[in-house]
Amino acid sequence: MDLNKATIIGRMTANPESRTTPAGQTVVSFSVATSFSWKDANGEKKEKTEFHNVVAWRRLAEIITQYLRKGSKLYLEGRLQTRSWEDQNGVKRYRTEIIADNMIMLDNKPSGIASTSSEKSTPETKEKKDEDKKEDDEEEINIEDIPF
Repeated sequence: MDLNKATIIGRMTANPESRTTPAGQTVVSFSVATSFSWKDANGEKKEKTEFHNVVAWRRLAEIITQYLRKGSKLYLEGRLQTRSWEDQNGVKRYRTEIIADNMIMLDNKPSGIASTSSEKSTPETKEKKDEDKKEDDEEEINIEDIPF
């Protein structure tokens, strides 16, 4: 029996890059950063960040493109795949990617929604909040619209 399973929780390092194949399938590529921290022998906190290349296809790609942005926290499941190609100089290159099968958004709210603030309300801040609310209403994501 064989098993090829990758599971990560991390943050997107950039906005997803979406494209469509000649056959009409949607594919999205992005990178996710995961960090590991520990204390060394001197008791100093150390941290190492890994960057994972991720590819998603079809409906999952559409969802990721629509709802996630740089900094979005997510849980991903998939499988590892390594591609190879020759660059312009004839050198063979390799890229290992996670081919995503499942994704869960871990942010408390979708990006673009203003957070509540406990600041004192003045006419200027009320006007600014009203402007922000108008912008947010245009970009607001209804939870019932999310297809999963």
